Amino acid sequence: MQDTQQKKPFRAAALKRTFRLYKYVKPYWPAFGLGLFFLFVSSIANLAFPKLLGELVDAANTHKIIADPHKINQIGLLLVGILVAQGIFGYLRIMLFVNVTERSLASLRQHIYNHLIKLPMRFFLSRRVGELGSRISSDISLLQETFTTTVAEFIRQVIIIIGGLVLLLHTSIQLTLLMLASLPVIMVIAYFFGRFVRRYSKLAQKQVAEANTIVEETLQGILNVKAFANEFFEMKRYRTKIGEVATTGMKTGKFRGAFTASMILGVFGAMIAVIWKGALLIAAGKMDPGMLLSFVLYSSFIGGSVAGLAEVYASIQKSIGATEHLLEILDEPAEPVEETTTIAAEDHLSGQISFESVSFRYPTRDDQEVLRDISFDIAPDQQIALVGPSGAGKSTIVSLLLRLYSPSEGMIRFNGKDATRFPLSALRSQMAIVPQDVFLFGGTIRENIAYGKPGATAAEVEAAARKANAWEFIERFPDGLDTIVGERGIQLSGGQRQRIAIARAVLKDPRILILDEATSALDSESERLVQDALEKLMEGRTSIVIAHRLSTVRQSDKIIVLDKGRLVEEGTHQELILVEGGLYRNLSEMQFSH
Repeated sequence: MQDTQQKKPFRAAALKRTFRLYKYVKPYWPAFGLGLFFLFVSSIANLAFPKLLGELVDAANTHKIIADPHKINQIGLLLVGILVAQGIFGYLRIMLFVNVTERSLASLRQHIYNHLIKLPMRFFLSRRVGELGSRISSDISLLQETFTTTVAEFIRQVIIIIGGLVLLLHTSIQLTLLMLASLPVIMVIAYFFGRFVRRYSKLAQKQVAEANTIVEETLQGILNVKAFANEFFEMKRYRTKIGEVATTGMKTGKFRGAFTASMILGVFGAMIAVIWKGALLIAAGKMDPGMLLSFVLYSSFIGGSVAGLAEVYASIQKSIGATEHLLEILDEPAEPVEETTTIAAEDHLSGQISFESVSFRYPTRDDQEVLRDISFDIAPDQQIALVGPSGAGKSTIVSLLLRLYSPSEGMIRFNGKDATRFPLSALRSQMAIVPQDVFLFGGTIRENIAYGKPGATAAEVEAAARKANAWEFIERFPDGLDTIVGERGIQLSGGQRQRIAIARAVLKDPRILILDEATSALDSESERLVQDALEKLMEGRTSIVIAHRLSTVRQSDKIIVLDKGRLVEEGTHQELILVEGGLYRNLSEMQFSH
């Protein structure tokens, strides 16, 4: 009993959450309302058919009166008129509902994408790209049926059931009570099977998302798949997952099949009982044949509507599962990002940065302290190097500078002002990062460079490419800047991708530049070209360089040495190389001895 009481509010809450999505229909409410009007009129017109057909039969009944051909023709014409009106109203209703649905879902897709892209990095730490992609595609596609037909069908079925029952009671109370005796059985069947359909529908959606994730990740990492000869491993992994989807779908099918069979038995069993009783009433002279025909037709309308409501219920169960997944995303708090066209004078960065007793733990690893009590100062236009063993916390400092995460303790200042007092978009728009593993979009070289400054002119893009030492290879391509780079820049070499990333940063013209192992994976020739481009880029701005190769940071104004999340040394190359037993000196001796 207690369990039932706990589940009811959950279902009500789930249904309420589903209807939250109907706010996307609001801008198109006039068209939606007109569609509902046509739906209402056509549903009422539906109810006229059994009555008129019954009258048509009675008009031809010569046992009591002489048949009236004029009345028969009149009723026939009226039926044809209602039929034509039904067709027109049905066309207009479907057209309006489809138009509203497509616009509403486009708005919903855009809103979810906008929200998704504004979510903080901690959200993506525990999510897979394929799963999130499935939410925007598969789950919203499930809602399409709900928006287009389910609500309309629900209203239509309710009108037919209520109107039909009123007319049935008016025709014969005795037969109506006999027919209603089957309703409790049908309702129990609907409740019982609906629970299972909902459970398995939600599970199927989850499994489809996981299968989509495998496809997306495999295609993104196709080079690794082929390099490790793992094609058949990936085929097996995908086969296992879609096998689970199929198994779940078949379980759902069993329950839906059993449900449909039960409904057919219940509905048609009730109709047989009604016809049997009606035949006895006709034989006793208590009912006309036309009345029985009307009653049977109304009963079949109501039976069909009850069965239709069961389908609507199953569809709503599916949409609730899809809605819950979408609302999980929408309920996540987004970062306060905003479109930046101009930056207020008080938000301009001078390039001065201070870390004051900063400690940090990743949200997914709260028990592990990645940075501990880090403090240092960077003056405007200084070149700072972050060095230390892998896992020392160098890249975490970069993430904190970009405010991808917030410190667990301590404070980061820009211009002597708390970083949190700067608008997030204004802060990030004045920084640029050239990473070790450059991500290029699958479009053209021009689009990838212009990503640093959307709307840049062709001359600006070319100037940035020249400054990044990228123009010499770009102009060798037949299509020049319009060369397609392929998925993740697969058609370019590592050095070429790196120089495209530098050109992107040149175009952005940041106040603070971050270089994360920008030359570590390059050959000597590429490294020389990239290093030359980086030196040009670092002029006149604050630069923070992460490097394992210490030869690239000897000229830095300050070297910050990290180990196991702590700042262990700080100074110039000359100062640190003299520290007996110091970590920097040990790292230098190991590298240069080789």
